[in-house]
Amino acid sequence: MPFTVAIIGRPNVGKSTLFNRLVGKKLALVHDTPGLTRDWREAEGHLMGLHFKVIDTAGLEESFDASIQGRMRRQTEQALKRADMALLVIDARAGITPMDRHFADWLRKQNLPSALIANKCESKVGIAGVYEAYELGLGEPVAVSAEHGQGMDELYALLQPHIDRVEAEDEALRIEDEQENLEKYFEVYREGAETGFGDQEENAEDKNKPVKVAIVGRPNVGKSTLLNALVGEERSMTGPEAGITRDAVHVDWEFAGRKLRLVDTAGLRRKARIVNAIEKMSVDDTLRAIRLAQVVIMVIDAEQLFEKQDLVIAQHIVDEGRAMVIAVNKWDAVKERHKIMEEIQHQLETNLAQVKDIRAVTISALNGVRLDQLLESVLTTYDLWNKRVPTGKLNRWLRAVEEQHPAPLVQGRQNRLRYMTQIKARPPTFALWVGRADAYPDTHKRYLINSLRRDFDIPATPIRFIIRSSKNPYVD
Repeated sequence: MPFTVAIIGRPNVGKSTLFNRLVGKKLALVHDTPGLTRDWREAEGHLMGLHFKVIDTAGLEESFDASIQGRMRRQTEQALKRADMALLVIDARAGITPMDRHFADWLRKQNLPSALIANKCESKVGIAGVYEAYELGLGEPVAVSAEHGQGMDELYALLQPHIDRVEAEDEALRIEDEQENLEKYFEVYREGAETGFGDQEENAEDKNKPVKVAIVGRPNVGKSTLLNALVGEERSMTGPEAGITRDAVHVDWEFAGRKLRLVDTAGLRRKARIVNAIEKMSVDDTLRAIRLAQVVIMVIDAEQLFEKQDLVIAQHIVDEGRAMVIAVNKWDAVKERHKIMEEIQHQLETNLAQVKDIRAVTISALNGVRLDQLLESVLTTYDLWNKRVPTGKLNRWLRAVEEQHPAPLVQGRQNRLRYMTQIKARPPTFALWVGRADAYPDTHKRYLINSLRRDFDIPATPIRFIIRSSKNPYVD
């Protein structure tokens, strides 16, 4: 396991800005509003050749009840259990506050290597706060400006001894793992010599990469509850309040031997209802998660079935070319189940007709009902999203369907379907060369797509179809 650093501190001291600086990307949402971060998130950090994992946490507040602030505090405590070191961040311009002193005292009792980071030191205003920070008893403070990248060399000097110590302790284990992996490699090579080693190696490499799964939907449909039920811990904050999740929460997990990267996202409301900058940032983060995902679990509320916003979200997923599985949550509260399932199928067939047979799984995230079935549908849909059809087989099929249903005539002449190939997967994308692309109708294109789905068994995933003109060698 890589060395893990947790960034903690009271609200609005620049924890997320420091997190983004260390990971080299703007992954965490940053705004002047205190308490923006609610769930902790982790990513790979890099600093002048050092490699480690960094955790961004919610702002610490003196709250121990069931309020949002109390739940944020519990989330931060969970994150600290995974860390090898904690960095307490203070705002040097504001000086030391009673809350800083309280959490410094609390941190010293955690039996965890800790250090003090005095942020916002880009000007002389923060110098007094740096000297005052010695009072916290966490050693010499490191003066930085996370926003401007100042003080990173001092932070490097702070982290390097700790990371080197952990890497030295893990060296023997890594050598043993390398020897074991080498033995497995040669074993696979020997076994695959007779059955086509190259295909096995490619498939094994693909299976080792995590399947990226985003969990999306309207606010308060149970997305965070679903994530927590899948991973078996309170990884994401939940509650009756709508819009608790703001940052996209990433969790690496494994199901049935397959690696998964689950992403819990903020709820997507209608554009007209998005009135503040924070919600707009959360929505942009969710749309980015959909764009980077491979399979999207769209969660809908069985008691408020397929509102207009659900269909807008589903259409966006399809337009992005992502594979989709519908999770009908809160199914335990439904009485007329047969009627609800009929309504789901009707809505999918009429409003998402371009993607046939999308899988809809009824679940109860709160009670953990049919979650295995949901994940099996995710993996099946992912395999369909990766499906490839050989070119020779595809063109023999094209000749047959053209004989059954030829394209409409153009000025009394046949518009020949000359050649077809799959140019990529993820999603399956096909190119068709025709005699006159400008006169090829969408109705015949839909006929080919539906026939392709039926004959090559490609349901539940978007199919992209590109029409190209065949070049006439006698045009000149």
